[in-house]
Amino acid sequence: MGGVRRVTAPDLADVSARFSYLLHAAGVPVTPDRAGRLATALALAPPVTTKDLYWLARVILVTDKESIATFDAVFRSVFEGFVDPADHRGQTPPPSIPRRHGPGRGNPSEGREAAAAPRTMPPAPPNDGGEGEGEGEADAEAVATTASSEERLHHKDFSKLTPEEMSQLRAFTLVPPTRRGRRNVADKRGTEIDIRATLRRSRRFGGEPVDVFRRRRRARPRRVVLLCDISGSMEPYARAYLELLGKSVTETKAEAFVFATRLTRLTRAMTVRNPDLALERAGRLAPDWSGGTRIGAALKAFNDRYGRRGVARGAVVLILSDGWDTDDPRVLGREMERLSRLAFRIVWVNPRKAAPGFRPVVGGMAAALPHVDAFVSGHNLAAFDEVLAALGAPGRL
Repeated sequence: MGGVRRVTAPDLADVSARFSYLLHAAGVPVTPDRAGRLATALALAPPVTTKDLYWLARVILVTDKESIATFDAVFRSVFEGFVDPADHRGQTPPPSIPRRHGPGRGNPSEGREAAAAPRTMPPAPPNDGGEGEGEGEADAEAVATTASSEERLHHKDFSKLTPEEMSQLRAFTLVPPTRRGRRNVADKRGTEIDIRATLRRSRRFGGEPVDVFRRRRRARPRRVVLLCDISGSMEPYARAYLELLGKSVTETKAEAFVFATRLTRLTRAMTVRNPDLALERAGRLAPDWSGGTRIGAALKAFNDRYGRRGVARGAVVLILSDGWDTDDPRVLGREMERLSRLAFRIVWVNPRKAAPGFRPVVGGMAAALPHVDAFVSGHNLAAFDEVLAALGAPGRL
């Protein structure tokens, strides 16, 4: 029986969704739209062999040649490693058939598996049923373990992260919002006509503007300013945000400040390539780490020393604090009003907002909210998506 193994999938949409999820967890940029296309294609033209399924999924889900190797590994582990989707739904798979090893006394199922081995998929090397027989299952288990670990990290509160999980946040890079620059650049689809370039070219045609050149305003990144509350209750969240935005300080010229009883600038310390050394320097620069909180006084120091000098002018300011202020709330309200006149947009992140029944009635928080453009929780990676959306949203007109 040297034929190929037929693919039987009782729920093609479920198989498509779970396979796309494993690919995304392994690093292949699979979008929900492409996963939906695969499900539709499977429903319209169900593949007969694993070879047909391989090429159908690869054409739809893979967009660059760098992802082909990862796609092949995940495909082999799922469809050639005999991973039953019922395992992910909590159903009990059928018992496995015991195998015998010995010359000439192999189990008949081994012959069928060897005949339908990855030879049906061109990029995979042949499998003779000997060594490496369980490699597919091991790869599938590794992919599933990685996916579940990332899922837990995505929804785990920043205050409960272990040091190892905290270090995983360093891979994040913030893409700052953009603004229109003063200079123009050539663009065929630009909205403005470049009169000078058009007239210069018209000399070749006796003054007739045969070729019309266009231009547009150059987009420049806005500065992102991070103000972190490092008081006792906010210390783990501040550390997480410094890990998240550490690359942005060096790659996008973001600014980082921390405050408790006084304001400390960490931008120069965070430019160190080693994240651990950067946080160590930050701890030495901020002697009031995990101390009390004077938000109003810290904002006043920022406005007086940095805001008026251009650090906050036209920038997106991200304030991380729970709003507990030992100073007079009127000081915080006045300094927030000053900051709102300088900044393009102010985003306040308060992890307490995620608690059931939260109401911003604390004196400091209530005084700051009238001058805030976006108020989000940002207590984990899932909620951090709201922070990113708030940073890129349009500012006040």
